[in-house]
Amino acid sequence: MGKLAIWAQLESKPGKEQEVEEFLKSAQHLAQREAGTISWYAIKMGPGKYGIFDTFADENGRNAHLNGEIAKALFAKAKDLFSKPPEIAKPEILASKSVA
Repeated sequence: MGKLAIWAQLESKPGKEQEVEEFLKSAQHLAQREAGTISWYAIKMGPGKYGIFDTFADENGRNAHLNGEIAKALFAKAKDLFSKPPEIAKPEILASKSVA
C-alpha cells in the first residue's frame, strides 16, 4: 500500500482542454516506467478542471517522481496549457482499499 501521495490540480486555458487531455494521456507511459510510483491517475473533474493523483511507498519514490520526466514536462508546458500554475499537494494516505 502507498503511504504517500501527490495531488496536482490543473486548470486549462480556454480552448486548450483537448491539448491538456492529450498531454495527460501521453504521460501514462512515463509513469509506468517509474519504479517508485505505485499508482498514477490522470483525472478530468469537469470542464477545464483536471488532476493527477499518484501514490508512493516512501519519500524517495515521491521525490523521484517530483523530479522526473512527467513533472518536467508538466511545468515546461504550464504557461501554454494552464490558466494558473499547477497546484501541488503532498498528502499522506491514512487508509485505502484496492483489489489485486
